[in-house]
Amino acid sequence: MSEQHGSMIKNPKQLITVIFAAFFIPLIVILLLLIYADSRTKHSSVPNTESTLKIIKPVANLNFVDSTAPKAIKTGEGVYKSVCASCHTSGAAGAPKFEDAAAWTARVSKGYDYLVSSAIKGKNAMPARGGAAPDDVSDYEIARAVVYMVNASGGKLKEPKEPPPVKDTGTEKK
Repeated sequence: MSEQHGSMIKNPKQLITVIFAAFFIPLIVILLLLIYADSRTKHSSVPNTESTLKIIKPVANLNFVDSTAPKAIKTGEGVYKSVCASCHTSGAAGAPKFEDAAAWTARVSKGYDYLVSSAIKGKNAMPARGGAAPDDVSDYEIARAVVYMVNASGGKLKEPKEPPPVKDTGTEKK
């Protein structure tokens, strides 16, 4: 006698069951794998949103000002917080840390003019003006920030003299 191969699916109800199982069982397996993978990342060392925002705040802070308003001269502390803190707080790229006397001693020994010139022109990984535009931070304000940082780490630099105000000649075109 010859053996005939027969189908395991004998009626429409069995066919619908097989199609249903072939479609939904892989979907359920994929869903369970996604849940498993997601649960592993929640308990890993990935920083949460709050700590991420705290880290990028000095760099990602936007300060909108009226461009027609008279320019107010910033304090050394104000310039430090808005421009310098992003690197000098953590010591990024070799920047001397704020309030670290040992890191500032060798730099201060080269003199005030050297420090201010380095801050304005840039040095090593530090960009000119700490990355600020000349319209945003003047040389005088940068000098004040240098004095603020050096004095916070034990130095005794004097506050620079304020430059004379620039007179408006009225030659600006409208």
